[in-house]
Amino acid sequence: MKIKSITVLMTILALGTIGLAQDVVSDVGKAAKDTGRFTEKTAEKTAHGTVKATKVTTHDSEKVAKETGRGTEKVAEKTASATDKAAKDTAHGVKKVFTKI
Repeated sequence: MKIKSITVLMTILALGTIGLAQDVVSDVGKAAKDTGRFTEKTAEKTAHGTVKATKVTTHDSEKVAKETGRGTEKVAEKTASATDKAAKDTAHGVKKVFTKI
């Protein structure tokens, strides 16, 4: 009778241990799935943020380039106007000198 009781007890303990091990494996599997989902969502959000940042940077760079181009055009126009005026003034001065001679 004792041997039968011990056998039954060992069987119960063994089955209990197997059941516990299966729960642990199941929990580890669930944790891995949750981690995978979290990692995937994080990667998607990071990529989305990177795309947004790139668009903003590109837009700002284009804006700066346009403003720089406009400023350069204005400076070139002023330089051309000043050069033209200086040339006219020089021509006028030369004309006065030759008229007096």
